[in-house]
Amino acid sequence: MRVKKSNSGVLEGDLTPMIDMTFQLIAFFMVLINFEQSEQHEKIQLPDSELAKPAAEKTEYPIILHLTQREEGQPETVILGGEEINIEALGPFLGREKQMYLGQGAKESEITVVIRAHKGARTGKVQNLIAKCQESSLENFKLRAKEDVGNF
Repeated sequence: MRVKKSNSGVLEGDLTPMIDMTFQLIAFFMVLINFEQSEQHEKIQLPDSELAKPAAEKTEYPIILHLTQREEGQPETVILGGEEINIEALGPFLGREKQMYLGQGAKESEITVVIRAHKGARTGKVQNLIAKCQESSLENFKLRAKEDVGNF
């Protein structure tokens, strides 16, 4: 840090290099951030699978559904855009998401439903969720699981 003497006789530090370094660090960490983490939700723990592979390509028009684990006396619900919704009441919400993408110029066949089911969610509920999406004319699906790399 360079020090310069002002007209009043007070020594002042030149903060320009420090500010420059701060901006460089900010830019460095922004490059390292994995923006795919926006697909995650803290309530959902994905099941482990040896067959799970990282996605080869990014989904252009995703509708991300988080299927929660059923708690005692409560039905399984779906989290869509931060809202927790009963599976049976999901239709209008799916329609809203679908219309948003269609308004952006997407074709119906380009919209993909990404299902992230909690590892404790029942398989039948995943099937019910897929059927509910199909009622809204959504036909493309991706199921998420956590890759189990095993012991080497």
